[in-house]
Amino acid sequence: MPIPDFQSFLAPILQLTSDGAEHSTNELREKIAESLKLTGEELEQRLPSGTQSVFANRVAWATVYLMKAGALQKTKRGVYRITERGNELFRAHPERLSVKALNAFPEFVAFHKGYIHQNNQSEFKIESTQTPEEELSAAYEVLRKALAADVIDAVGKISPASFENLVVDLLVAMGYGGSVADAGKAVGRSGDGGIDGIIKEDKLGLDLIYVQAKRWKDSIGRPLVQAFAGSLEGFRARKGVFITTSTFTPDAIAYVQRIEKKVVLIDGKELADLMIEHNVGVTPTRTFTLKRLDSDYFESV
Repeated sequence: MPIPDFQSFLAPILQLTSDGAEHSTNELREKIAESLKLTGEELEQRLPSGTQSVFANRVAWATVYLMKAGALQKTKRGVYRITERGNELFRAHPERLSVKALNAFPEFVAFHKGYIHQNNQSEFKIESTQTPEEELSAAYEVLRKALAADVIDAVGKISPASFENLVVDLLVAMGYGGSVADAGKAVGRSGDGGIDGIIKEDKLGLDLIYVQAKRWKDSIGRPLVQAFAGSLEGFRARKGVFITTSTFTPDAIAYVQRIEKKVVLIDGKELADLMIEHNVGVTPTRTFTLKRLDSDYFESV
């Protein structure tokens, strides 16, 4: 089952703390997971950033929202107790408590609007079912996919010589071939709209990789990939990378999974992703660093 949205955890947290005792974050997570009968696989689902599980992130933000609304108070690091306001909220909303209900409290409104302003969001989303980190991740994914589409379109319009330079720049940015000059000498034009050659796997040249790249629109089938794999013997190479601006057929992909030699297929989508990851043909415009409060610091000063 999918992990419920973080608003679904607001009422359960108030219910678990309604006894007036102190409860740790770990205890809240364990009891909510048990009540929802979540499997280990479901609990391990990660955010797009990979930094935290979806479940832990949503429970944490539900706790933060309740604190900002004055429904919970932190008694010490990672430990919480319900307030009178929290008891009132739970009595009024025993089944499901929404962010809209928290908006009745000025201190929560100030917190939520502050978050919206800091993240340049033009709209105050009272009923959002995503945590702030999930909203940032979702926005990032939309922008990245749009950029990848622009990159693929731009690569398809450049000349064969420019495509050669692009592949060399990317391989060097990924740590292959030593310098751009070294890689440029090793990888040359083939005259058919693609490039091929041999490049160092590392700066010392301890191993070699045969590279073939095709700036094609049609999908690459098994015959071309099989011919590429067979040519590795003549180049004394055990490893190969086949790059295309289009796609590979399922038969071609299945073929390289069966052969002994290591052949990596990079299609247009992955090519764009690698260019974005290694800043080839793209320019960073803004960087966001998410930070959390260091409670240890404040306990030690």
